[in-house]
Amino acid sequence: MSTQPELPKKVKIIEVGPRDGLQNEKEAVPADVKVELVNRLSRAGFSNIEAASFVSPKWVPQMATSAEVMANITRREGTIYSALTPNMQGFEAALASRADEVVIFGSASEAFSQKNINCSIAESIARFESVAKAAKDNGLRLRGSISCAFGCPYQGEVPLDAVADVVRRMRDLGCDEIDIADTIGVSTARKTQAVMQVAAQEFHVDRISGHFHDTYGQALANIYASLEVGVSIFHSSVSGLGGCPYAKGATGNVATEDVLFLMNGLGIETGIDIDMVVDAGHFISQHLGRKGASRAGNALIAKRAG
Repeated sequence: MSTQPELPKKVKIIEVGPRDGLQNEKEAVPADVKVELVNRLSRAGFSNIEAASFVSPKWVPQMATSAEVMANITRREGTIYSALTPNMQGFEAALASRADEVVIFGSASEAFSQKNINCSIAESIARFESVAKAAKDNGLRLRGSISCAFGCPYQGEVPLDAVADVVRRMRDLGCDEIDIADTIGVSTARKTQAVMQVAAQEFHVDRISGHFHDTYGQALANIYASLEVGVSIFHSSVSGLGGCPYAKGATGNVATEDVLFLMNGLGIETGIDIDMVVDAGHFISQHLGRKGASRAGNALIAKRAG
């Protein structure tokens, strides 16, 4: 009889709704609504919230209020508030906003890198050397995010050695944590395990995170598959907010409420209050004028109303 792999006893959930989730919304979300969302998530117990992005407002208009949001949130002791920083200008803005962690990003797909940021993978990582050094010099955490690690909208398959190469580059920049992202949501369980195992050969498995989109409904299966190989950090987005402007048909990140329901069922500690997250999801969905995309969230709201 085969034995079940031992799963982590505790996981860290990084809430990316306020940044990755909202950045693709067509209608501008006011800063005070973003502040309220971050505050609700802070109170729910997240130890890491991706709250801002200091990219050019020309490219991502929704993030133009990032400095205002960071200035007005109520910071919870023990919570890391992260900001995406594409260059030194973004880093300086993140530093001024008292971000605890800066996030740099590259792709495992050469085609995606060219289409997305008009340069090769190697060039894109080299551009972050100054940001990485500045983060370390200023005592900030540095996180590296690798998009299209499981598949690309332009080139299709992404070789495992391409993922390993970018993990090595991110590691050598001094990243404290590295995200392995399924930007277009095409991975399935076995593929996920193969990619995570390759990444873990280059970097500490307990500092690798899984960032899964739910385009084909496989995100929770991929998270479970990642748990089986020892990954214990995952990204999720309240109410399933988000998508990718560069990947047609890519739906949002996996919903935080669904991930918490899974972890609670597995007896894995998260430190997060699922009911408070359901409330936060309901709050932002009401503001956006649509039903939330979290199945667990919607079911729990219906149960309350019952």
